[in-house]
Parts: sequence; structure tokens; C-alpha cells
Amino acid sequence: MSILVIAEHDNVQLKGATHNVVAAAAEIGGDIHVLVAGANARAVADHAAKITGVSKVLLAESPALADSLAENVAKQVLALASGYSHILFAATASGKNVSPRVAASLDVAQISEIQAVDSPDTFQRAIYAGNAIATVQSNDPIKVITVRTTGFDAAPEGGSASVETVAAADSAGLSTFVGREVAKNDRPELAGARVVVSGGRGMGSAENFKLLDPLADKLGAAMGASRAAVDAGYAPNDWQVGQTGKIVAPQLYVAIGISGAIQHLAGMKDSKVIVAINKDTEAPIFGVADYGLVADLFQAVPELVTTL
Repeated sequence: MSILVIAEHDNVQLKGATHNVVAAAAEIGGDIHVLVAGANARAVADHAAKITGVSKVLLAESPALADSLAENVAKQVLALASGYSHILFAATASGKNVSPRVAASLDVAQISEIQAVDSPDTFQRAIYAGNAIATVQSNDPIKVITVRTTGFDAAPEGGSASVETVAAADSAGLSTFVGREVAKNDRPELAGARVVVSGGRGMGSAENFKLLDPLADKLGAAMGASRAAVDAGYAPNDWQVGQTGKIVAPQLYVAIGISGAIQHLAGMKDSKVIVAINKDTEAPIFGVADYGLVADLFQAVPELVTTL
């Protein structure tokens, strides 16, 4: 049994999510190969080769793969698919863009956002905004799976896999890269941050959201927000944490002015330690918080910053 993990990268650095997907692959069992599809991405392949549990890295390079267009990456995966029993992607925007194309072309059912492995053909995934866990068994000859990275601890480095160059697939001819706008942020990437400070509708305005900056600075944290705060224009879309935003599981999650709607809880309740500050004693967020402070955030947050 062989497993193909599709690496996420920007041709320069390997994304941390790949480590979590390799950890999921290790629980399935078998030889683990990592596909690095890109251009001038040898450094990424060398990094992937160091992940514990990886036995081989496949490096496919061509201009058609330089910008990670979903159609072209899917074609590359399909060129290799016949040799594998499982094909694993991270359940990120990139992985969710490519994996359905691969599953449809192979005429198999995609298994989405697994968070536990029962056996090589049986997996667990959250449904109903995380309020229930479905156990899914697949009889498909090739299992196409996306992995919820928060469900698996990142595989450590320490391996020494070989790197093998494979033939790059031609462009699918279905899309053309035009441009990319990259959000610039000096803070850690939200999805992989060890500490996250999130604000909700209780912040009241985009201007008030700046109250959280000193706290995030003190903690070296990424900034997050609830959907209500994003919809109200208090915070940018890429800060959204929740079922329709980013799924996070940092060591510390600080929820400020967030009531704790089911949609938000689904995106952060796996955090190791949850701290909530809210003036509403009945706020659902206190149901999942390890530490709760019933207080006016506009008084409590500055005091917390001063104390830190």
C-alpha cells in the first residue's frame, strides 16, 4: 500500500500543513511519497525529504506548474495516481481546489476533512458544524482524501528520503495565470500560528479592533476574527475563523468579544487552551473555554496588556 501526499508550497518554502498530512498518512500506514509540483522547487523537495515517515519525494517541475493552477496540478496528480491506494491533500483552499478534480477524474468519492483514521479504509470526519462525528468507510480502489490539519500533530523532521525527478505533465490548457494579490502581514500565518487573538462583534468597530494589536504583539500572536466581525467590516476576510473561514488549533486561543456561535466554535474548539473575555455570562464561548473572564473587554484588554 502506497500513499501520495500532495505538498503545499510556494516554490520556495514548504507549507506547515504538509507535515500534518504526512502525520495522517502515517496513521493509515504504508509507504509515504510526497509530490512537489512546481517550478524551481528543489529546496521544497529537499525540505519534504526531511519529514519523518516520508520514504520518497517526487519532484515535478515545469512552467505550467509554477503558479499551482488547480487544473494543471490535478493533471500532474492523475499522471501518478494509478500507483497509489490513497491520495492525500490538506483541507486548505489549495487542497480543496485540486482534490475534487482528481476524485471526479478517477470516478471515486472524495472523503473530506478527515480528523482521525480508524483503518486504511475507514475515517472520521466532523459533520453538523462539529456537533457530530461521522465514520466513513470507502471501498474505492483509490481513496482521495482531504485532511483537516488540526486533527493531526505535525510530523517532525528527521527523515532522509530520496528525491526523484518525475516527468511533468503538460498544461491542461483550461486556465491561465494572470496575477496574484498577496496579503502582507508581519504577524504569523493564522492557520499555523501557536497563539491566536480573535475579536468578535463585541469589538464594536474596525477602529476598536486595533485595541487587540498590543495584546497580539505581547503574545506573538496571529490575529483572527469571528464571521460576525468580518461581515460587519471590522476585520479583513482572511482573518475569519470558523466553519466557513480558517480552522485553527493553536496552543493558545484568546477570544475577545466573541459570543461563540456554532459556526465559530467549529473552527477553534480544538485549540489546546482557550481564553474567553465577554461581558455576557451566558455567552456560549464559555462552554468551551478553559479560562473565562466576565468583564468589559475595553477595560480588561488594556489591563491584560499592562500585566503582561
